[in-house]
Amino acid sequence: MLVILIGDQLLSPQQVCQSCLLADRSGQPRWNQGRLRCGHAIHKLSESQPDQYECQMGFRIANIE
Repeated sequence: MLVILIGDQLLSPQQVCQSCLLADRSGQPRWNQGRLRCGHAIHKLSESQPDQYECQMGFRIANIE
């Protein structure tokens, strides 16, 4: 499940990506085969952290399983 990290808050992508020009037609981040297509991976500080990405709009996205 993808979540948007803003400070100490977790938001659903629907709350943020809905108005993004880079989102797909359904207002979701462009996520395909385990990769964020509208951003890039961020280096993890530890293996226990979920995979994190930074979208082109500057938001941090985490893949929580």
